[in-house]
This record gives sequence, C-alpha cells and structure tokens, in this order.
Amino acid sequence: MLRLSKRLEMIAKEVPAGSRLADIGSDHALLPSFLAERGTIVSGVAGEVNQGPFEAAFKQVRASGLQAIIEVRKGDGLEVISAEEVDVITIAGMGGTLIASILEAGKEKLAGVQRLVLQPNVGESGVRRWLIDNGWQLIRELILEEDDKIYEILVAVPKTSTELTNEQLYMPMELAEGIVADQELLLQMGPFLTQEASPVWVKKWRHELDKLEKICSRMAQSELEASRLKEAEFRQEMKRIEEVLACTQKAKP
Repeated sequence: MLRLSKRLEMIAKEVPAGSRLADIGSDHALLPSFLAERGTIVSGVAGEVNQGPFEAAFKQVRASGLQAIIEVRKGDGLEVISAEEVDVITIAGMGGTLIASILEAGKEKLAGVQRLVLQPNVGESGVRRWLIDNGWQLIRELILEEDDKIYEILVAVPKTSTELTNEQLYMPMELAEGIVADQELLLQMGPFLTQEASPVWVKKWRHELDKLEKICSRMAQSELEASRLKEAEFRQEMKRIEEVLACTQKAKP
C-alpha cells in the first residue's frame, strides 16, 4: 500500500468517498493511486503537462495495477478532462497564481464539479479571490508544517450548495476595539485560519513579518522616492498583520 506525505494525506482526506477525481499536476500520480487503492474514488484522471512527470505517473499507475481506475493523460491544466467527467478536482504544489490561471483557463470544464481541493505553495490570496469571483464558496482551510515548510489547503464547493455566503465569510472581523480584519486582510491570512489562529498559522505569519522586515531594511538604504513609498506601504501591512496576531493570541484561553 502506498504511503503519502503528511501534506498529500491531508488533501486525500478532503476527497469524499465515491468521487470521480481529477488530480491536476499529478506528478507521480501518488494521490489518485492512494485513493484508488483504498476504494475512495471510483475513477481518476492524473493530468500532467510535462513528459517526465507524465511518464512517472503512468509507471506508478501501472505498477500499482490501477489502470482500470486511473487514466494518466498529458495536457495543460484542465484540458485533460471533459465537462461533467469528474466531480472533485485537486491541484497541489503550485503557486497560487498558476492555480488560479488553470481554473480560469478551464472554467468550462468545471461543470458538474462539486469540490475543489487546492494547495497553493504561495499566493493563497489570489486563489481565494478567484473562488469569490467565480461562484465558489470556501468551506474549510487547513494548515500544516512538514519538512520546515508551511502549507495551506483550501476546500471549496459551488456557491449554491452551501448556506454560508462569501459576504458572511469575509465580513470584516472585529478583533479588538478599533482593530478590524477587513476583507483584504482575510483574503491574505484566511478567514477560517484567522479564526482558528493555530500555532502553525502564527508561525507562518511571524516568518512573513521577518521577510517583510528584511525587505524594508533594504529599501531604507535606497534614496529613491519610490522605495520610500513602497517601504511605507509594507510597514503599514506589517502593522496590520501584527495587530491581527496580537489580538488572536490574546483571545486564546
């Protein structure tokens, strides 16, 4: 039986039993193979655009004897599937901008899809924004640390299948008197993750603050007016993040 990384295992748990899955950017097809071995999915498509990973995925499926369940297809993004062919799509291990562009380019293929499980390595806010703009509702956010890297997993369903609305989810969150996490900040930090304020999430944003501080220090050495303005912008962003972290930690029992 296959074993997955902690990251892929957490993604696998978000795929409902009986699903028809498309795993886009499947690499070695580990995720669909794992789910097929356990009988979670009834069919799977492992999509890969590059020849090397495509061949690796094909070998994995064949070695596992899962050819009757999983089909490995070569193609760019969602062009490997047809509309109504799958009901769950997973896209993991890419930048958020790329994930959003894959979804945007293949929007017509999302007909019949009941769940998106997305794991951007960076740029999570862009994925959240795409979901809002295209009729998808975030229902869960997960965060984990593995091998000194922190990952976020976003789970979304069609907006019509949930009572929660994006307006409610991204409603400005009052954290303390005079301190509000507005929609832009919640898009950046995650509405569910901000509410939960787990130690891993706090660690992620402490790291982000350290990165921003280093950028500001470099900008401070520049005499350009544009650098001054950008530094001020970053300093304001840092202040808002620090306020959110301080308030969420005070709220902890």
